[in-house]
Amino acid sequence: MTIDKVEENSMNEMMSEIEKSMKTIHSGDIVTGEVISVTESEVLVNIGYITDGIITKKEISTDEEIELKEILKSGDKIEVYIIKLNDGEGNVVLSKRKADEIKVWNDFEKALKDDTTFEVEVKEVVKGGVIVYAKDIRAFIPASHVSSSFVKNLNDFIGKKLVVKIIELNKAKKKIVLSRKEVEKKEIENKREKLWASLKKGEKRIGIVRRLAKFGAFVDLGGIDGLIHNSNLSWKRVNNPSEIVSEGDKVEVYVLDFDKDNGRISLGLKDIEENPWNNVVNKYKIDDILEGRVVRILEFGAFVEIESGVEGLVHITQITDENIIKPSQILSIGDKVKVKILDIKEEEQKISLSIKEALNGNSKEYSKYNDEDEGNFAFADLLKNFKGDK
Repeated sequence: MTIDKVEENSMNEMMSEIEKSMKTIHSGDIVTGEVISVTESEVLVNIGYITDGIITKKEISTDEEIELKEILKSGDKIEVYIIKLNDGEGNVVLSKRKADEIKVWNDFEKALKDDTTFEVEVKEVVKGGVIVYAKDIRAFIPASHVSSSFVKNLNDFIGKKLVVKIIELNKAKKKIVLSRKEVEKKEIENKREKLWASLKKGEKRIGIVRRLAKFGAFVDLGGIDGLIHNSNLSWKRVNNPSEIVSEGDKVEVYVLDFDKDNGRISLGLKDIEENPWNNVVNKYKIDDILEGRVVRILEFGAFVEIESGVEGLVHITQITDENIIKPSQILSIGDKVKVKILDIKEEEQKISLSIKEALNGNSKEYSKYNDEDEGNFAFADLLKNFKGDK
């Protein structure tokens, strides 16, 4: 064998090895390449093929003002889309923009499948919703999905960044619909679960008064509303929660009880340490005569407040010696009366009072009236004088 023949075989073997090391590529493939050089109009990329690839400026970005040398440099690794294998001069025609777009839509499909979220910025308001750009892809958020709360003006969202999830995707039509509301609902649910898990009876929490009802105030503890019943708003008697709080107030409350299964939290606003009953036995004694105010009238008697938060019961039999059918024959809510303490039960927070005992000997004057109606009338007149506010 001649030397020339040996050299020819060696050359063929070498070329064969080089060809084996080269990638097999097809139009439509996405491959990773390395930037060789960058000019003002195109980028030369080594894609591991027998010839290099070329990306024109328009296949880098739709922005005509962009400077290629500012975004790419020699040695950068980039993903490119194979448009065609030969541009007529032996070069492979590539597109970075097309590769980026395909990758983005593949990422969208994965995000939809995995139920993941991402951030977007609201660019404009259109009929029925807003337009955002997700990874440079135009997307739509319906007005009903901009927020889980009522949205009065969509223009308030322009320029705002929102964390969203995909609720509808059509890759062929390049259509993508997003939702912020679904993300918020999930966030609220997670927040509620954490709140339920952290609740403890007797602890203090900060909340916002969201709504007032006749029977109490609803307070938002951070995703869950708790109720402060009127009886737990203050140590004094509360007829309407608006006497103590207003909507929007920031309040510190006690967790009295909670029931996760029924979604109920019972709260208290009144300070346990300020319970006026703590000092009742030190301030008042049996047989003390005090002035109080009638705050509630029932069939069996009347409750008289002797100080803010401390009430005692005047049983119907302790109102007068005369025979009356109901306390309202003698008393009205708001009346100021003198009462005598008959009994104090500290642990039960109960005080028994008597109006007729506080009148002392004056009650004997009623016995001279033999007629029942006349006697009751006379007692009522005397009580009016004794109360001093009629």
